[in-house]
Amino acid sequence: LLRREFTVTAPNVTWVGDITVVRTRAGWLHVATLLDLYARRVVGWAMAARQDVALVLTALRMALWQRRPPAGLIHHTDQAGIYAASEYRALLLQHGVVPSMSGKGNCFDNAVAESFFSTLKNELIHHRSFTTHDEARVAIFDFIEVFYNRQRLHQTLGDRTPLAVEASYLN
Repeated sequence: LLRREFTVTAPNVTWVGDITVVRTRAGWLHVATLLDLYARRVVGWAMAARQDVALVLTALRMALWQRRPPAGLIHHTDQAGIYAASEYRALLLQHGVVPSMSGKGNCFDNAVAESFFSTLKNELIHHRSFTTHDEARVAIFDFIEVFYNRQRLHQTLGDRTPLAVEASYLN
């Protein structure tokens, strides 16, 4: 459905999601995010020691609860099996969300989500060594909720923050 159309005219038209891993001395921490394409804002996220359906469901529930999107929202991810899980698909259906998946093995179909993780890793993860999962969770929470959504300027957004772009739309 997305067809590499990464520009939308309003919030809550299309969300993109993905998962990455962060190394800690306690083992891998899995991070799932959902971004709204309009302002590149992270609208849902979750972190856990395991990559399973519960991880992506937590991120999706956060986004649905905070945003209350209209029926017809497009939800785009790669073809990871957890996004095709029956529980996940049922929650999308319950909220009138339309699933969309990238072509097999084609990261360019989900470039915005991939780009967010590149930013997270280049601006935070690669500059830190995390002892515990909790230490990494706190740093990633701060990066998303304090820095990325509220302070980080995005060239794609005309050197504005995701929050500023959304505020301009609402005013």
